[in-house]
Amino acid sequence: MKIKNRLALNFTLLSSALILVIMALMYLAFARFFISDFYGHLRDRAKVAAQLYLEADEISSDSLNHVRERMLEKLPNEVIRVYDGNNMASFIKDRDQYWSINTIEDVRKKQSVSFKEGNRQTVGIYYHDNQGNFVILASAYDQQAAMRLSGIIKIMAVIFILVNCVLFFIGRWFAQQSLLPIDGLIKQMKQINASNLHVRVDEGKGKDEISALALNFNRLLSHLQNSFELQQTFVANASHELRTPITSIIGEVEVTLNKQRSTAEYEQLLGSILVDSERLKETINSLMELAQTDMEYTRAQLEPVQVDELLWDLQHYWASAQNHPQLQVHIDELPDEQQALFINANVTLLKIALNNIIGNGFKFSNNKPVTCSLFANGKTIVITIKDLGIGIPFADQEKIFTPFYRGANGRVFDGNGVGLYVAFKIIQLFNGIVTMQSAINEGTSFTISFTPTF
Repeated sequence: MKIKNRLALNFTLLSSALILVIMALMYLAFARFFISDFYGHLRDRAKVAAQLYLEADEISSDSLNHVRERMLEKLPNEVIRVYDGNNMASFIKDRDQYWSINTIEDVRKKQSVSFKEGNRQTVGIYYHDNQGNFVILASAYDQQAAMRLSGIIKIMAVIFILVNCVLFFIGRWFAQQSLLPIDGLIKQMKQINASNLHVRVDEGKGKDEISALALNFNRLLSHLQNSFELQQTFVANASHELRTPITSIIGEVEVTLNKQRSTAEYEQLLGSILVDSERLKETINSLMELAQTDMEYTRAQLEPVQVDELLWDLQHYWASAQNHPQLQVHIDELPDEQQALFINANVTLLKIALNNIIGNGFKFSNNKPVTCSLFANGKTIVITIKDLGIGIPFADQEKIFTPFYRGANGRVFDGNGVGLYVAFKIIQLFNGIVTMQSAINEGTSFTISFTPTF
């Protein structure tokens, strides 16, 4: 069953239950009103009977019966009895006792009673007269009320069916209108495949569940795109990076084996092979780091990280490292609330990302000082890492976050072009933004922006 039909059905069932409760309460209210009203009629009939039989002393019994038949319209299954002080039926033509002595005495005791006998209603009153003390009991079946209640049930049944039908179609229309954005989302999703993972669905401007669904779907697409890019990058670059040192090693060994060599030549060959092997090892380690980072990208355990404390930890780390000047940390502005310094991240991965940028700053500046500044105003957290290195040519600046890419002026330094790519991916994982400014021989500045999440 489609969601729109299920929503409409659930809405109809809930409304039906509410309508049934309301109708049941209305039916009970009508029934109580009819019962109470009929008791009133019976009580009036008992009083009229008392007036006719007890106050008209000079009228004969036959005349009284004639007046009674004329003045009192007989009710269905009506029975009226007048009992004297000896609890014996009087005045009425048939002298059947009808009610028990206990009932009659109960009326004398309570002065007025009303009760039901099966489907009949009965009223009894105590009446004092100059002829004695009497009890009048009147009983009848409220046929008119039964017919009215039956009619009310039929009307309610018809209304219930009609209202439920209307509610179902109205509910289905509202459900269809509410789910229209999902239908649009599904159409956009159908257009996305492995060849265009860069496409994103419209997240809208609202903050409802559909916008949250679109947002999380786009995040999933980002993870998938990242995985595909990893595979493509690994295949495209790993083969080249691994083939070069291996080809060099094989070529040097083949040349050396063509004839006998001196000890010095063999040592030179082994030294060259060692250099190529170390290069090969470094490439393999970089590839493993790249794969590990992308694997952690989707399963990193996030926790609150206080950014200022993280920077002091990084300063301590670089201060204890050999052959590196101390990392200079500057606090430009701090928010009033400490909570505005927290972001939701994985502290280990975030340290790797920042250390990769800082390490590049030291490497490409021949260990000149690197400055790390923090600006936080409660709305944003900005970390700026600035070095005094060789700078990045303008033509290479758009490619520095590409794995294994190295600028023309940076190839004289050791490395394989993976560090900045790893840093970029980690910062992106924690919803950060990285921008870069650089000038040849003047240095490079990386700006990392986060939004506080606590």
